[in-house]
Amino acid sequence: MTAKRRQMHLAVFWLGTGNHSAGWRMEGAWDNSCSWSMLEAGARIAERGKFDLFFISDSLACSLDDHPSFQTRFEPTTAVAALSIATRHVGLGATVSTSFSAPFTVARTFQTLQHLSQGRVAWNVVTSSSDNAARNYGMERHFEHDKRYEIASEFVDVVRGLWNTWDDGAGVRCKDSGLYVDPARVRALDHKGRYFQVRGPLNIERSAHGHPLIIQAGGSEPGQDLSARTADIVFSVVNGDAAAARAAYAGLKARLAKFGRTSGDMAILPGVMPIVGRTDAEAKAQLDRLQNWLSATNALTLVSNRIGHDISGYPLDGPIPDLPVSNNSQSFARALLDLARREKMTLRDLYNITAAARGHWVIYGTPKRIADTLEEWFVGGLADGFMILPAYFPGAFHDFVDLVVPELQRRGLFRTEYAGATLRDHLRQGEGP
Repeated sequence: MTAKRRQMHLAVFWLGTGNHSAGWRMEGAWDNSCSWSMLEAGARIAERGKFDLFFISDSLACSLDDHPSFQTRFEPTTAVAALSIATRHVGLGATVSTSFSAPFTVARTFQTLQHLSQGRVAWNVVTSSSDNAARNYGMERHFEHDKRYEIASEFVDVVRGLWNTWDDGAGVRCKDSGLYVDPARVRALDHKGRYFQVRGPLNIERSAHGHPLIIQAGGSEPGQDLSARTADIVFSVVNGDAAAARAAYAGLKARLAKFGRTSGDMAILPGVMPIVGRTDAEAKAQLDRLQNWLSATNALTLVSNRIGHDISGYPLDGPIPDLPVSNNSQSFARALLDLARREKMTLRDLYNITAAARGHWVIYGTPKRIADTLEEWFVGGLADGFMILPAYFPGAFHDFVDLVVPELQRRGLFRTEYAGATLRDHLRQGEGP
């Protein structure tokens, strides 16, 4: 018998205006993150490409001098509810913050989505990092980093506990006896913790497809512990440094054993923005064109938000100042500052890179060159697949689906058809020796 070959997982990071800050300015590019027709079409492209996951991020504050997605966007769980009807196979990920939500509401929302999607939904657990978001929820400043993760850890436990307050088959609905729910198969949670008190049980029964999956992206120590303990998918930050990516991948996988889990229980997907061209020069010209549209003001805002320090007073062509890791998103800040120091960048260099993909890895070239790079990382033990961040929609996403995906399929690295109907099935399909 021929051994089953391991295959990579692919997810797409949806922003209707494109993941590049200026992507929406390309000819024919979509320019609206609040358009149902664009959202639906984007998910259908992902499904045509046999992607595991269509992923919707979120922001809880409006920032008019930042990336367009921080100015206007749909609320993710509402969008996923609509997409669950409009699609049949692709997984659907929605972001909800643990800092500004209630566990009972989140548990109920995602269990509802799991029913509607028939097993295709995932909750992206974030703590949020913006003081502006905190001010929209009655706070002057956000909690400090480690406290945010203490809250998140308990929050996730409560949500998962609520999902488990119903056993399979608890909904009897016996017309002869009149028994609607078997009380022996439903129980209260009675959680009394440091941050939450939740009695339960949840007022929605378990989906026939099990509980929703969990996505996490924290790169700090508390974030990695939360991922290793609870996450099915980890969206990781890389900057093209293979040695650092290999160490991070191995370290997070090794951490699973601490929580009684194995390597196959989690898929690690680094974020990457691929710019595809018929030649390497054509791809580079496309990237250069996008970069030429950058606004220094917007780019500096992006960098300041990512590293958690206002850098507007520093000379753009001077060295990167010696800045400590802030209270904001520590994994992004650390990745960007490490890259800048390693490559001896100026602030101008750093803001160009950050505005391109918000700090994620940018690669460009022919479909073969991009497939070569993804294969090298996948086979080399640096990733289980990739979170694709198209610079703009739909063109850049079409390029990846129509040109790079077939190349990966020819190499046996990616599925040609879905083998199952649920997101859990998609993740299992990629397992191999």
